[in-house]
Amino acid sequence: MNILFVCTGNTCRSPMAEGYLNSKSGNITAKSCGVYAGGEPVSQNSETAMAELGIDISNHISSPLTPELVNWADKIICMSPSHKAMLEAAGINCEVLGGGISDPFGGDIDRYRLCRDEIIKAVDSLFPAFNIVPIEYRHIKAIAKLEKVCFSTPWSEETIKSAHETGTKFFVAISYNAVLGYVGLSAILDEGYITNVAVFPEYRNMGIATALLQNLFDYAKENRLAFISLEVRESNEKAISLYQKLGFKTEGKRKNFYACPQEDALIMTKRFD
Repeated sequence: MNILFVCTGNTCRSPMAEGYLNSKSGNITAKSCGVYAGGEPVSQNSETAMAELGIDISNHISSPLTPELVNWADKIICMSPSHKAMLEAAGINCEVLGGGISDPFGGDIDRYRLCRDEIIKAVDSLFPAFNIVPIEYRHIKAIAKLEKVCFSTPWSEETIKSAHETGTKFFVAISYNAVLGYVGLSAILDEGYITNVAVFPEYRNMGIATALLQNLFDYAKENRLAFISLEVRESNEKAISLYQKLGFKTEGKRKNFYACPQEDALIMTKRFD
């Protein structure tokens, strides 16, 4: 998942946000820019405040907001409501980090530390740390709840438990023992079929689905699977876009595969060399 932080000069707040998020998760790539940036180095106080956490942003050079960066980003996050208003006036969708981050420009190091801590709290709220682990029986109840939230014909606890015990591989994304999302894979000889992939609504757009699928790719390669395939509603443009970014290609269609509402399914497949 690609995250773009935007501030004014791209020398104080947004470089700190970029550096912190990149240090936090391998599933997300962050960049930053400024609406009035012109190639300046990062401010000394920002560099010092982040170095106190072991994060090196000393090589950062401010960059202007460009169409290329906008197209690269999956999510654009501004440092203040005024930045958001400016971008939305240009037709760019974005949100404000933590409701707005105070500008430390011209302040002393303590002011920059306060800004840094404000950024860290807001970023942690948006992008909680998580791990991908194999399913345990204690996760099944939460997975069944997630199924009900996401699907019109959800799997029951008993169905999930039975599939787990008969060889379906399930992996969950967890944060402090809470289940954020999960994925299932049924392997037959050298073929892999995704049963479901789902993330609780409040944890979407955080790179969790991407991390779950990347974990399946590692499993597939370790077990010499020739491909992984899945079905997706033909109208689910967001999911289709994610699968395409991860290397899936549409290879067929199943008529009236889904119910409630009835809809065709695209068959999307990622093949491995």
